[in-house]
Amino acid sequence: MDLSSRIEQAMIGAVGIFEMPAGPPRLSEAIGYALFPGGARIRPRLCLTVALASGDDDPAAADAAAAALEMVHCASLVHDDLPCFDDAATRRNRPSLHKAFGEREAVLVGDALIAMAFDVVARGSARHPGRTVALVRCLADSLVPPGGIIAGQAWECESMAEISTYQRAKTGGLFVAAAMAGAIAAGADPLAWRGLGERLGEAYQVADDIRDVAAREEEIGKPVGRDAALGRLNAVRSFGMAAAIARFEGLVDQAQAAIPPCGARRHLQQLIRAEALRLVPEEYLERAA
Repeated sequence: MDLSSRIEQAMIGAVGIFEMPAGPPRLSEAIGYALFPGGARIRPRLCLTVALASGDDDPAAADAAAAALEMVHCASLVHDDLPCFDDAATRRNRPSLHKAFGEREAVLVGDALIAMAFDVVARGSARHPGRTVALVRCLADSLVPPGGIIAGQAWECESMAEISTYQRAKTGGLFVAAAMAGAIAAGADPLAWRGLGERLGEAYQVADDIRDVAAREEEIGKPVGRDAALGRLNAVRSFGMAAAIARFEGLVDQAQAAIPPCGARRHLQQLIRAEALRLVPEEYLERAA
């Protein structure tokens, strides 16, 4: 089974746990809207790739971790799009969840997805209880301060923030968790994979900054120019386009170098390079220039 199919099956199975006739139907519909169809699923893809590189001796645990990470990511998008934050009207080329279902439902969906993520991890990794504890802690670290995505969102509420600290929390936390959770689920050393998650997470945020300046809304499926409109930290606005591009390319190189010795090392390096080209294609750079 290819990774895309495995991820979607894991997501469908995870959501299926919570499908109960007695539950609020509109909430269930909104949860499905937040999760499907997905985006690139880069975080669960990273999680499963690391698990496979580490032996993948408990696929159910790896699938649960991958699905949980995507649930947390989607929850962060739902909250990020709310009027109190980005006030984004679109996401993935369709109305953002609060536009489609209302703000109250959007808050509840984000909260529900985070809670569901922990339940999915606990159920899916029950075969190895020691790994369950490590996975729950890993998932929690991706959320809470100082390095989790909640801290990243909170830095947007501060009058002053250091851009690297903000971006490492805003985006890097979930990438670190994805790399480490894949190793934990397979019984491998998660610290060996932390550097890959850190570099990928920061590269992804710099790429997002470049796209916010150089892309068109129909190309990335969400509003562009929001960082400037909201006065938000952005690598291009802080350092200039040339420096941001150089930073992005340097982080991609560092991510490739951070992959620990394993049979899948070359394959992982190729995936990272392909993802970099997808995130920041040449036409964006030409347009910005």
